[in-house]
Amino acid sequence: MSLRVFAVEALADFHTTAAISPGSKHLASAMSEPLPLARARVAVEFGAGTGAITRALLDELSPSARLLVFEVNPRFVTHLKSTFSDPRLVVIHSSVENVDRELCRRGCNRVDAVASSLGLGFIPEPRRHALFRRLVPFLHEKSVLTQYQYIHGLQFENGRLRRLRLQPLLRRYFDSVQLRVIWRNLPPAFVFTCHRRRPQIRPARLDE
Repeated sequence: MSLRVFAVEALADFHTTAAISPGSKHLASAMSEPLPLARARVAVEFGAGTGAITRALLDELSPSARLLVFEVNPRFVTHLKSTFSDPRLVVIHSSVENVDRELCRRGCNRVDAVASSLGLGFIPEPRRHALFRRLVPFLHEKSVLTQYQYIHGLQFENGRLRRLRLQPLLRRYFDSVQLRVIWRNLPPAFVFTCHRRRPQIRPARLDE
């Protein structure tokens, strides 16, 4: 069922979905393994789709943790809510650009793990930087972020397709960026594992 839902949405709105198929179990494993999920209190997922990576995250999270999932596609939101009954899961129907506001609304001032399936190549560069600037204040020295990118790594820029190199972007916000290739996925993908060790910046309050 999830494959059918994914295919329909990918055909209807590829710009938002930014994928041609759900992530494989190998990609889901590569995205979840580097994250400190066993000791995490708050984990975040960007762009859950039909939940391939969501399931891997929930399998590793402690019983007392929360997983906040951001998904902008309303059909995927409905699918996630009907598929997962786990009380640790909070599905947020909102753009990731609202991450700071949504976290503050839920009383979260620290995030331990982030798994991002965002198609960053389809997000304009100023909005990419805005996203990371809003996320980074919630990260601490032991936080880890994983981000995947299809191996062809294309982006839209000024109406044209160009190759997007994610490492320079990620290195602006993280001290350590490691890369591995997941061949057993359609299409093959890079997985970036990012660690931030810089001093934490206090998140802004909503009333400031």
